[in-house]
Amino acid sequence: MPIPGSGLAKGLAVTLRTMTKRSHTAQYPEVQPELPPRSRGVIGLFEENCTVCMLCARECPDWCIYIDSHKETVPAATPGGRERSRNVLDRFAIDFSLCMYCGICIEVCPFDALFWSPEFEYAETDIHELTHERDKLREWMWTVPAPPALDPAAEEPKEVAAARKAVEKAEAAAAAAAATPAPDAAATPDAAATPDAPPTPPATPDTPTGGTA
Repeated sequence: MPIPGSGLAKGLAVTLRTMTKRSHTAQYPEVQPELPPRSRGVIGLFEENCTVCMLCARECPDWCIYIDSHKETVPAATPGGRERSRNVLDRFAIDFSLCMYCGICIEVCPFDALFWSPEFEYAETDIHELTHERDKLREWMWTVPAPPALDPAAEEPKEVAAARKAVEKAEAAAAAAAATPAPDAAATPDAAATPDAPPTPPATPDTPTGGTA
């Protein structure tokens, strides 16, 4: 059976322990906080990787991504080839007043065009200013941290393995070509240096048989 007032005594004990400790105040914004490496602050756009596939806009649960594009015809690369069409990005905007920072757009992007940045200081007095166009999203790319190092026991990525094998194959071919001796020009007989054959002696007339007349 609990002793009456034991809960109150425990609470007062916690209060007394806290009162004896020195408080620590973070001097923000003079001192920036140390954020975890995978903090979700703002989304950066690497425009060169975007193919306007619209996956991010379709999967966004808040419908806060706006994309506009048009098609351009690319001439044939070779004579007799066929012209191709490609999508050209006109507008890419994210409304951070609607975004709930779920990260689905970053996960579904098949070409690594969207990245998380830990920057969080982009508050505005006007809610319309929270819609960041592609130029602003491109600026956030400079604040994206480098990816963490791979686990030493992890499997090597396929792209890295293929590139490494290609380099090793090229180095082996170059080493084999360097180890093969070049043919010696002095050991090869030259038609111009070959001595002429001795002249054939003239034919001797046949000696008549029998005595002299």
